[in-house]
Amino acid sequence: MNAELNAHLQTGLTTVAHAWAIERQDGVVLGFTDHDRDLDFEGVTFRADTGLSALSLAQSTGLSVDNTEALGALSDISIREDEIEQGRFDGAEVRAWLVNWNDVSQRWLQFRGSIGELRRGDGAFQAELRGLTEALNRPLGRVYQKPCTAVLGDADCRFDTLAPGYSVDLSIGQQEGSRVFRWEDLSGFDQGWFTRGRLDVLDGALSGLWGMIKSDRLHNGIRTVELWEPIRGQLEEGASVRLTAGCDKRRGTCQLKFRNLLNFQGFPDIPGDDWLLAVPKSTGANTGGSRR
Repeated sequence: MNAELNAHLQTGLTTVAHAWAIERQDGVVLGFTDHDRDLDFEGVTFRADTGLSALSLAQSTGLSVDNTEALGALSDISIREDEIEQGRFDGAEVRAWLVNWNDVSQRWLQFRGSIGELRRGDGAFQAELRGLTEALNRPLGRVYQKPCTAVLGDADCRFDTLAPGYSVDLSIGQQEGSRVFRWEDLSGFDQGWFTRGRLDVLDGALSGLWGMIKSDRLHNGIRTVELWEPIRGQLEEGASVRLTAGCDKRRGTCQLKFRNLLNFQGFPDIPGDDWLLAVPKSTGANTGGSRR
């Protein structure tokens, strides 16, 4: 704790408040405080009119996860319901301080973590805040399975999804409910090329949102791309989107479609259940069949 803040707390007559900074994964930083006027430090303005408050902070030694909850009102100038619905706050970093509002250099970082479960309703929201040790609860290690376990373009896959022929930027044409998109001219890509791929919104109010592609069909010159779930919001007419080729995680696809077999993260020769259960018998072969 800051020595000056500690001395201030020892006086018994304090001028302290709480302040929270939320940094979303798209780079937007929001500041909140339960004081009656705005505070400025760490390059962030902590707004006083947001109605945000926090419950008691549970902290412990060892690897137990520190946690608390934040309560607040939904507001167009701070946290909006549509942004929560779009997932803008999923996994956002949270920092919470105890600060002397009379001298903001006297402050103590009480909590650092991320937003977990976030609930909303009746014009308000309730967010679960999880400490840094939450990351240790994730399972680690390789999964032994025939399909590839990497995500196309990630650090394990190493494939450049922006390579020529594997993505295309387009303006929104016909659409249905931000889920089904149609274009009249999308030549140069085989039917199904984008199935299991991504549609990313590149500009407009929904920039940064994306959806997984369920199907990619061509009929009578019309290319129809359908997502598994709609983009959470109304796409603006003429907004730019990017279609990225899909991968079905098979060895043959990795080799022939992406020419990336050296980085294939699956185990195509792993024995199946039939092979594992094969037993000797007196007549004929009982090998469980080919492992390929």
